[in-house]
Amino acid sequence: MTHQHRPDLPPSPGTVDDALDHASVLIVDDNEQNLELLQAYLDGLGCSIRTARDGVEAMGAVEAAVPDLVLLDVMMPRMSGFQVCERIKASPRTRDVPVIMVTALNEVGDVERAVEAGADDFLTKPVNRLELVTRVRSLLRVRRLKSQLDSTLDELRRYKGS
Repeated sequence: MTHQHRPDLPPSPGTVDDALDHASVLIVDDNEQNLELLQAYLDGLGCSIRTARDGVEAMGAVEAAVPDLVLLDVMMPRMSGFQVCERIKASPRTRDVPVIMVTALNEVGDVERAVEAGADDFLTKPVNRLELVTRVRSLLRVRRLKSQLDSTLDELRRYKGS
């Protein structure tokens, strides 16, 4: 008998939907209303949410506890979102953390700059709730799958070494 997921039931343990359980999201924006809105949009996902109000605070939060995903505003005081993204992607400890750039800027050059900085996705303000939730879910699932793959590969290496 095969088990199929029914939409009216919670996902079975061990499924990819577990990516949202215990996941942590860092939302970075210098505008308090934007922080509150993005947090409200993600509240139903079941992940823990932390916030930072500028790039320097964001880097401190990442150093304190590496998040599973970062929603990052571009235009901020002290350190831009581009600079934060570059630092996250440059560190071996955090380079696999998905970063979604969120900005009011919608010029092609801004998208190119975000990609060059290492962003995994790009959303323009005003953010569409469904689009945000869908992208966050997707990137958290990819992160969880990559983590599971890395663990399996580590086990195989240990097994071959013994």
